[in-house]
Amino acid sequence: MNKTPSMMLTTQVSVAKSGASAIPGAANRSSILLADDDRDDCNFFKDALDELPVTAALTTVRDGEQLMKVLAEVAIAPPSPDVLFLDLNMPRKNGYDCLAEIKLDERLRRIPVIIFSTSYDPRVVDLLYTVGADYYIRKPADFAELKKVIYQALVLATKGYSSQPLKEDFVLKGELGTIQQ
Repeated sequence: MNKTPSMMLTTQVSVAKSGASAIPGAANRSSILLADDDRDDCNFFKDALDELPVTAALTTVRDGEQLMKVLAEVAIAPPSPDVLFLDLNMPRKNGYDCLAEIKLDERLRRIPVIIFSTSYDPRVVDLLYTVGADYYIRKPADFAELKKVIYQALVLATKGYSSQPLKEDFVLKGELGTIQQ
């Protein structure tokens, strides 16, 4: 695959604090895939991840077509990401269409998919749950809240991943407790 900086960005996010580790429940080196066309939101996400007590490789793609190309390669030559954060409103292919494709593909359906969107429409959230998203996050504007909700998502999505949560636990609000640093 021809990887240009405008297409995909891979960053090693390491936390130099004592106690930093891979995402709880994931392998030693965690892998996070973020599909989001908004550069500011991607930077905000990376900055929040930098401050969490985890060590992970963050790969960012800017649209749904790029995401599906990356996942097609993963399906052929694993390993797959430990978790996918998926924006809904992206160019070329939206997040809903990507989610539907992922959950229909036997090789990809076990990747935890966390919807990461600025919008919140209860009907859309219900539909995303029905299609198979694992969790839904409405992007918070507050940095501290963003850190909490990303950490909560990482812990829940990689902790003994086997099935979708109950519907009442689907929308995350960063209520896992304090982040240990």
